Amino acid sequence: MHMTLLDVALIIAAFLCTLVAGFLFAFAVVVMPGIRKLEDGAFIRAFQVMDGVIQANQPLFMLAWVGSVVAVIAAAALGFSQLDPAGSWPLVLAALAYLLGVQAPTIIVNIPLNNRLQALDVEAMDMPARAAARQAFEGRWNRSNQARTVISCLVSLLLLVIILCH
Repeated sequence: MHMTLLDVALIIAAFLCTLVAGFLFAFAVVVMPGIRKLEDGAFIRAFQVMDGVIQANQPLFMLAWVGSVVAVIAAAALGFSQLDPAGSWPLVLAALAYLLGVQAPTIIVNIPLNNRLQALDVEAMDMPARAAARQAFEGRWNRSNQARTVISCLVSLLLLVIILCH
């Protein structure tokens, strides 16, 4: 079997997008439901610590997250230039869905919420301030993450179908 650059890009994009989907899925079904049970100050500190690992540019996380963006764009560009419209549009659709449905909400919603939570000094806050900070964060963050999870899983599935049909 001869693999083209497009084949390699598709495999890498599918792999990295699936890793991101799994990360988001784990947060949606395990991490956030788990820390939901904590009192407000402990919830905020737990999220700060987990997010702190990401904000410190954990190398494997960054490779998967940033790499998924590069790979899905490369695969779409190669597909658009090498495939007929019937073959290229599903790939372009997958890339657009990933960029607009996973990456854009991350930048517009989740990262700003994370940064606001990171800036808090939980020890210096009274209980009502902790409760208000959590309330301003948790629902919106979870709704955005649930949408990112669904879209990233659908994109991963679409990329796998494209690989199988290519």
